[in-house]
Amino acid sequence: MYHRFNENKYPSTNIQMDIFYKQIKLIQDSDYKFLNPNDLDEKFNKVKKKKEILLTIDDAFSSFYNNAWPFLKKNKIPFVLFVSTEPVGRNGYMNWDQIKEIEKESFTSIGHHSHSHNYLIDKSNTEFLSDMEKANIIFLNQIGYIPTLFSYPFGEYSEFMRNYASKNFKYAFGQHSGVIDLNKEKFQLPRFPINENYGELDRFRSIINTFPLEYKKLLPLEKQIGEKNNPPNFQVEFFKEQTNIKNISCFSNEGDVWKKSETKIKDNILTIQFREAFKPRRGRINCSLNENGKWRWFGTQFVVK
Repeated sequence: MYHRFNENKYPSTNIQMDIFYKQIKLIQDSDYKFLNPNDLDEKFNKVKKKKEILLTIDDAFSSFYNNAWPFLKKNKIPFVLFVSTEPVGRNGYMNWDQIKEIEKESFTSIGHHSHSHNYLIDKSNTEFLSDMEKANIIFLNQIGYIPTLFSYPFGEYSEFMRNYASKNFKYAFGQHSGVIDLNKEKFQLPRFPINENYGELDRFRSIINTFPLEYKKLLPLEKQIGEKNNPPNFQVEFFKEQTNIKNISCFSNEGDVWKKSETKIKDNILTIQFREAFKPRRGRINCSLNENGKWRWFGTQFVVK
């Protein structure tokens, strides 16, 4: 997941183009294919012998159009551009002519990223629905259809928002880290955020060589937590065929401090005894497994009221 390109003022969402070039070359040298987002529906449920890399760009900043788009277009590298409709045409954002220029290519896809790009999870359900409907109308007027891919603003969502996405989109993406596999829920898909702080080449190399840590079910379903359910009763159910799950290691940031989590595994179910409540705004859990030198990973995120 990328946002800005060569915008030095925003290190938490920016990537320098010279680093971006090197990241793309790393993918190519690793002999991985780039996934055309238009093929996602066809390929999602198929077991693949070799992973494919999906590039996603959030927010449609003009720095993407000016700096990264010419390179991606020249090399026909596929990606999804997630657009929030309200800021389109404003200073620092792409306009509709530029978005339409990208939309017409066969290796690109335009995704839905709400209308306002506010912290929609903080709004009422009615306000959330109104924001989405405003975006739908604008997408219909500008490109003639409502995109089928959705990216939650800030990667934050409640169960109400996830249910909405499941009824109105084919897939929805968060901002929790992890690798997509055919067992991942289609409306809570993970992505690895890439920026100046977390975009160094060694980390990037590790990311593209990471494999999915698959699971059958993750609870609780509600990812928005408050006084009554913070910390949450967290558990992950793995498949019976997974024989090495006792080697899984998890880290979590309750109390705003990253530490190794206290985990228990019984009957293929992993639980975490959290040290204390998560602090606003986000609680994160990342779990990994070293399987004979092959690293497997999944992450999840809670939004703290």
